[in-house]
Amino acid sequence: MSSIDIRTIPTTPPDFLDKDEIKKETKALTKELARLQHILYAEQKRSILVVLQGMDASGKDGAMRKVFRYCSPAAVWAIPFKKPTEKEMRHDFLWRVHQWVPEKGMIRIFNRSHYEDILIQKVYDWIDDDQRTQRMASINHFEQLLQNDNQTSVMKFYLHISKDQQAIELQQRLDEPDKHWKHNDNDWKEREKWDDYMDAYNYVFNHSTIPWHIIPVDKRWYRDYLISKAVVEQLRAFDLKHPELKTGNA
Repeated sequence: MSSIDIRTIPTTPPDFLDKDEIKKETKALTKELARLQHILYAEQKRSILVVLQGMDASGKDGAMRKVFRYCSPAAVWAIPFKKPTEKEMRHDFLWRVHQWVPEKGMIRIFNRSHYEDILIQKVYDWIDDDQRTQRMASINHFEQLLQNDNQTSVMKFYLHISKDQQAIELQQRLDEPDKHWKHNDNDWKEREKWDDYMDAYNYVFNHSTIPWHIIPVDKRWYRDYLISKAVVEQLRAFDLKHPELKTGNA
């Protein structure tokens, strides 16, 4: 398997793509996603875990809103993972994650995830190389458990933003009143460790058993298209069927 270096992957769509056409396709895909999600919920045989990772301002919240906009909130839940609580810190690092994985029939979206425990923790040297190796192995086994034991398809998306575009997005949070609520001084401090984060992500991509989708996000319309397409293709592959009518006492 070839090695992935995130620095060599474009953050923008190919020049030949037509933005308006792609946006039309995306709308059709998101509507099909909602239709298939409804059958998934009715069938209750499989589930999907969507993992969204990326640098600050890479558009994780926006991706959730746009891609799953037509889906039922009864069956599609988003879970944000922030700094662990004191209680969570008293458990193994996967404890807080495992309790939120989707049951059959559901789509669960992780806004950040268990990967924070080998990304930020390694960037700040809170864990050493051996601990990161052990945690990576645990994550691979955890995700395989979900797929093999509970028929949960694990779909992992890295929202790939350029450093220049991130600066634009972060500055907009300072300049535009309707985005002030997004501003966090710490995002600019994290930006100073950009190269360390790229190294950390490269480790994750190259040591994951379940592969990642690398999603260019400098143009948000392309992000929405790629994620919608990937999730719809996974749902199509399930060959979903509406449950048959049950009668009598059966």
